[in-house]
Amino acid sequence: MTKREEFEAAAAQRILIKDGPYGTEIQRARLAAEDYAGDTGLAHDQKGNNDLVNLTQPQVIRAICDSYIAAGAHILATNTFNANRISQADYGAEGLVRDINVAAARIIREAVDAQTDGVPRFVVGAVGPTNKTLSLSPDVEDPGYREVDFDTIVDVYREQCAALVEGGVDFILVETVFDTLNCKAAIMAVKQLERELGRDIPLMISLTLTDLSGRNLSGHTVEAFWYTVRHAKPLTIGLNCSFGAEQLRPHVQLLSSIADTYLMAYPNAGLPNDLGEYDEVPETTAALTRVWAENGRINALGGCCGSTPAHIAAMAKAVEGLAPRKLPSIAPDMRLAGLEPFTIAA
Repeated sequence: MTKREEFEAAAAQRILIKDGPYGTEIQRARLAAEDYAGDTGLAHDQKGNNDLVNLTQPQVIRAICDSYIAAGAHILATNTFNANRISQADYGAEGLVRDINVAAARIIREAVDAQTDGVPRFVVGAVGPTNKTLSLSPDVEDPGYREVDFDTIVDVYREQCAALVEGGVDFILVETVFDTLNCKAAIMAVKQLERELGRDIPLMISLTLTDLSGRNLSGHTVEAFWYTVRHAKPLTIGLNCSFGAEQLRPHVQLLSSIADTYLMAYPNAGLPNDLGEYDEVPETTAALTRVWAENGRINALGGCCGSTPAHIAAMAKAVEGLAPRKLPSIAPDMRLAGLEPFTIAA
């Protein structure tokens, strides 16, 4: 079977578990600035450049991946949220983008391939939103101004995704989408790469909301966002970051009812406290997300900011044995979107 078919077969049997974030666990490793930089010779201070750790401290990344596998994760994402030319320019490390992504993918690939228990697991190349936006101007005095253009973002994503595929990922995950136009650039990059390589590269897409009304930063509602990206036929669609499971519940419910593909959601461990830290204990997160599963709303479940291997293990245990969401049958109407959804009845 292809990896897409393997995923579909696994998703028919159980609710799949995605891993949690790498940033939280890298912080726990208490790396010094020189540990981040290694022998790269980079002039800038690299402390906090979590993506570079794939190159300079691969054993740290492997240990984190192994901890998520031990917690029960089936979907293992690469530590590459900011491993793109734009984000790495902040550290003067843009010249290492290919090396970082190839190394990141190989670490996770080796960890997954080393498992001998027969449990299906998948390696996912994580692609973040970059720190630029195509839909909005950073200059309040000039609404038409953009720091980058669409073709540049496409090229940035294509460079990253090509390296992730070279390193051995099964799928590309476009996550934490705050700007729908950035997401469309990522989709185009992957489709270009598919044509160049002559092979299927399944996409996973995950939206992030900026307020409780259910819109991303560029203004799309959850439903409008789905209509905007459904042409890409993603393997999964879903939500991540934004809020905790309690606040994401109505948006997961809505998306579950309209998306005719698998739904993957990975909320934060609650809301941050006054110090920006996450206090929600694993048992609470697990109980909240179990409700999604009990109501048939989810196919894959994981954790975002503040989540730890303990959160992932608790969620895996909470949904064990519960039936995965069944894909809805959607009437073939024409569905369009501005900032709001619009359906033209057949």
